[in-house]
Amino acid sequence: MSAADFSVLLPETILAVFAMGALLTAVYTRKDEMAQMLVWSSAAILLLIAMWIGLAPHDNRSAFGGMFIDDAYSRFAKVMILLSTAAVLVMSQDYMRRRGLLRFEYPVLIILASVGMMVMVSAGDLMVIYMGLELQSLSLYVVAALRRDSVKSTEAGLKYFVLGALSSGMLLYGASLTYGYAGTTRFDGIVSTLGADNLPLGLLFGLVFLAAGLAFKISAAPFHMWTPDVYEGSPTAITAFFATAPKVAAILLFGRLLHGAFGGAVADWQQILAFLSVISMFLGAIAAIGQRNIKRLMAYSSIAHMGYALMGLAAGSAAGVQAMLIYMAIYVTMNIGTFAFIMSMERNGQPVTDIASLNLYARQDPLRALAMLVLMFSLAGVPPLVGFFGKLYVLTAAMQAGLVWLAIAGVVASVIGAFYYLRVVYYMYFGEEGEALDTPRESLLSLFVLASAAAMVFGVFNLFGIEAPAAVAAATLVP
Repeated sequence: MSAADFSVLLPETILAVFAMGALLTAVYTRKDEMAQMLVWSSAAILLLIAMWIGLAPHDNRSAFGGMFIDDAYSRFAKVMILLSTAAVLVMSQDYMRRRGLLRFEYPVLIILASVGMMVMVSAGDLMVIYMGLELQSLSLYVVAALRRDSVKSTEAGLKYFVLGALSSGMLLYGASLTYGYAGTTRFDGIVSTLGADNLPLGLLFGLVFLAAGLAFKISAAPFHMWTPDVYEGSPTAITAFFATAPKVAAILLFGRLLHGAFGGAVADWQQILAFLSVISMFLGAIAAIGQRNIKRLMAYSSIAHMGYALMGLAAGSAAGVQAMLIYMAIYVTMNIGTFAFIMSMERNGQPVTDIASLNLYARQDPLRALAMLVLMFSLAGVPPLVGFFGKLYVLTAAMQAGLVWLAIAGVVASVIGAFYYLRVVYYMYFGEEGEALDTPRESLLSLFVLASAAAMVFGVFNLFGIEAPAAVAAATLVP
């Protein structure tokens, strides 16, 4: 590795060294007492690196002969990943401590997962994709089963591991087919072998298996089967992490792979993405209607939202990629606030996930109920909240690409999906009177709920300035 290569990999290297140093320090000291300090120090270094990547001037560079790419697209993704990971660590530390889950392994595994995600979005080679993906996945398998005395948590970790291994196998098989027909695993080499008219059959099969493997990682239907059980069984703080940073990394890796390696065959993979988008939107919208557990409801909500993000990607244009980036930034912000609220749902000190427990919650805590109303409306895409503009961006991109039918399907699915978001609001304001929830113990959770809701209201003016960086990032990926 040359000095130039090392400079490109410096953020990932710093995080990896920090994780290994934290692991060694905790092993040789009083590890249980260090856990909380590790959470705060991990959040601090994630925040600092996010500021460094986002604010410092950078040129578009590559390392290892183009296998690792540092450009505006990857930097936009890394800032989202690092900020959302830091937010989840901060808001989860009290929740994990009170349930005896705040072990030193928790922040270390989260940091290692973040390193894997950063490698994923910078990948310029199929082997680099696999390395980053497995580093992320192996860390997530462990944290899903962190609550060792819970059957549901153990089941969640096992299901995630088994189905994740299956998806990794599909991804590797697609990579091997692609390598066999293209003669290289580098994205720029693959795209140079594409035919002028149609994708060669071998490469088409490789693309299908690669897309199937990545569709599992973003929980797009019909590869969504792990999502509801893993969301429900994992500790809520871990579920909040699953719903944010890994989704960003996987969907942006999807965009990197399709435009970087198969950019000359948009017509071929556009059909695959449109199919995944429609199935995900409708399955997420319809299946969530019968859910009474709010974590399972949010699982199906995430499936639907990945369908909308895929709609932007299916457009096959720079405008579509920009729409997808904006949508994911909004989606992450909404989910952080929503899961901060879910983490605070307790009765007699025990976590509660039944949405009926929110009956007349507005009388108990009007301000938090109002914030949750804003978040639910924004998730549903109700104007004039920011969530509406996220959907408007991807719908517009789809229409500009000639996918009018897909945009219409998205509107219909959005109307169906509004039902279960509005039902949560109905319980809070018009439900039957019952046993009240505990008053939230931690002000940090309330702060995240209120800040996220405020962002959905005041972000309508200029989307907090993310439109221009998203356009630059999209133009880097799709010249």
